Amino acid sequence: MKTIKKLLLVLVVFVFLFTTKTYGQEEPKEENKPVYLTVTTMHRSSDPTVDFSDWLKTETEYYEKVTSKNDLIIGSGFYFHYFTPDDTEVLLVSVYKNWDDIEKANDVTNKLIEEGWPDKDERDKFFKKQSSYYEDMHSDEIYRSLPFSKFHEPSDKPLIFYVKKNQLGNGGGAGFKEYFENITNKNSLIKGYYTHRHLWGANSKDAIEVFVFDNFADIENSFKENNKLIEAYWADKDKRKEFFDKYSKIFSGHGDYIYQNVPELHK
Repeated sequence: MKTIKKLLLVLVVFVFLFTTKTYGQEEPKEENKPVYLTVTTMHRSSDPTVDFSDWLKTETEYYEKVTSKNDLIIGSGFYFHYFTPDDTEVLLVSVYKNWDDIEKANDVTNKLIEEGWPDKDERDKFFKKQSSYYEDMHSDEIYRSLPFSKFHEPSDKPLIFYVKKNQLGNGGGAGFKEYFENITNKNSLIKGYYTHRHLWGANSKDAIEVFVFDNFADIENSFKENNKLIEAYWADKDKRKEFFDKYSKIFSGHGDYIYQNVPELHK
């Protein structure tokens, strides 16, 4: 039987991007303690005979019997392609308090599966149906969070998640905290903000920022609001230029991806 990993809520940060000297001397607040995220990138099945009409019903059944009852999974979610190079993408994200809980949660999940579908034939039938919605191909990443977060309120409507996949440059973390506190955190159009840094996966230079918006239009509007906040905070043009000359070296480049979540499957 092949179980599909359950997903995430996007939050984490550039773990080794910043020095321990900067953050390691203070005990972090509870809400800012590092968490571990597993992100599985699945792909919707291209088989034309697959009936997707029961997709949400099927995943909701799994969520109610397994994910919602697994206390080691402290957050989870489904994120579908909205504006990305691959329109088949489905991100499944799960959040854990620590590394050990990732493995322990799998054991709990297996027990909950047997409790949720005690009849083996019914269990096999369910997971065969669930697996039919996705291609066999998938990829896995693990990230670890840092304190740069702006927590958003849960919504019963789908939200927009703008994911900025940065590649680390040679500038260290100079200026990132200052920019976060005075620009990102003060932009009212950005409902949520989460950052995370590669811990295990394909590219060790990945440094991800996730921005949460009410709607697609607010992404562009937030850029305009950022400019206003930047000009207000760095009113002196020379100081502004000096700051961004250093700030621009934090990353060597980035790619943009936009996803939409499934509120019914959010933990």
